[in-house]
Amino acid sequence: MIRHLCMALAVFLLATPVWASPGLCTGPVCADGITRSAKNHWQLVLRLNDQQGHREKVVMNCRAGQLSPMAGPVDRAYATALGRRACRLAGEDS
Repeated sequence: MIRHLCMALAVFLLATPVWASPGLCTGPVCADGITRSAKNHWQLVLRLNDQQGHREKVVMNCRAGQLSPMAGPVDRAYATALGRRACRLAGEDS
């Protein structure tokens, strides 16, 4: 399932900016958008949710390899791993 999301994210990298479809989700992480900043690094906008009903939007900075904000009520481990993998597929290692 992670491969499918990462492959779909890689396809969306061809255009800037791109808004992912609402169905582009894997587990508690959904892709909302992908942009390329003026400094030529990719940023992934992700929606996170958990079983307690907490929801958040975070940004994965591919150059830094980190989510922003780094802390919050929703666990970020899975989203960080997924975001880093999508960044590698985009050709930008952290």
